[in-house]
Amino acid sequence: MTKIIAICNQKGGVGKTSTAVSLSSCLAMEGKKCLLIDLDAQGNATSGLGIDKNKIERSVYHALLDQTDLSELAIETCVKDLFIVPSNSHLSGTEVELVGELGREGRLKKALASLDISFDFVIIDCPPSLGLLTVNALTGAHSVIIPMQCEYYALEGLSQLMKPINLIKDNLNAR
Repeated sequence: MTKIIAICNQKGGVGKTSTAVSLSSCLAMEGKKCLLIDLDAQGNATSGLGIDKNKIERSVYHALLDQTDLSELAIETCVKDLFIVPSNSHLSGTEVELVGELGREGRLKKALASLDISFDFVIIDCPPSLGLLTVNALTGAHSVIIPMQCEYYALEGLSQLMKPINLIKDNLNAR
């Protein structure tokens, strides 16, 4: 069974993308087939794996809006067994475009359900917010990793993050 892990924190600059890229790369180097989903409009996980985000024609945006299969969007990277569903600035308007849609918080979960089962791991790099994209990631994930800095305000932010995580667990994703 594919293990789906969201890397999330509403605070920027805490190492979400570095953790997502490093973890997915290490898993692939250990022989696990891994898919990294770049769910951040900044596209740093995409560029971090050597892909020019400005030349991307189809991205995670198309999975969320057009309901294109994630398998069709996955690009092979320079790391054997590591694939990425890239992101770019097109993703920035997704929350506005989905605002009136029913089931908008489950778009990624639906896309993940139809994913090629040959992947051992799916790692989701979340944006630095608690918006709809992060809710989609948490709704579709089996677990979450929360990178944080070792400081007082980071701990305060963690308690703020746990409230929406628990709400999502109670209402959208009991896993």
